[in-house]
Amino acid sequence: MRRIAIGLGVVLALALLWFASEQLAAESGEVVVLRTFDAAGAPHETRLWIVDDAGASWLRAGDPHSSWLLRLEAKPEVEVVRGGGTLAFRATPAPEAQARINALMDDKYGWANRYIGAFFPRSRATPVRLDPR
Repeated sequence: MRRIAIGLGVVLALALLWFASEQLAAESGEVVVLRTFDAAGAPHETRLWIVDDAGASWLRAGDPHSSWLLRLEAKPEVEVVRGGGTLAFRATPAPEAQARINALMDDKYGWANRYIGAFFPRSRATPVRLDPR
C-alpha cells in the first residue's frame, strides 16, 4: 500500500512539474490576448505569442483544431489586446507561411518555443495573419 502511495505521489509531482514548466514557457516573452467571437457573438479570449513580419502581425495555432482557430475561420473579425491597447483585425490562416512564421517564433521566443514545440509539432502549426480593419 505504501509503495502505491509513493508511486502516486511521484506521478503527481511529475505532472505538476510538467504543468508548471509548460506555463512558464508559454508565458515567456510577449503574450497578447486574442479575442475571437462565437456564432452568437460572445467573446472568447486566448493568450498567444505574436510576431511581426513585413508590416503584418502573425499568430500561430499549434493545433489545427484549436477552438480559437476554428472560431476565427468562421468569423475572421477579431480583436487583439497588445501593449495596453485593443486593435481590430481580420484574421486569415496562411499555411503557406508556416516555415517563415516558425522561424520568427524561434527567433523571438527561443527556448520556450522549442519546449512548446515538443508537445505541439511545428509541422502542424497554422500561421494566422492579422490585417487591420
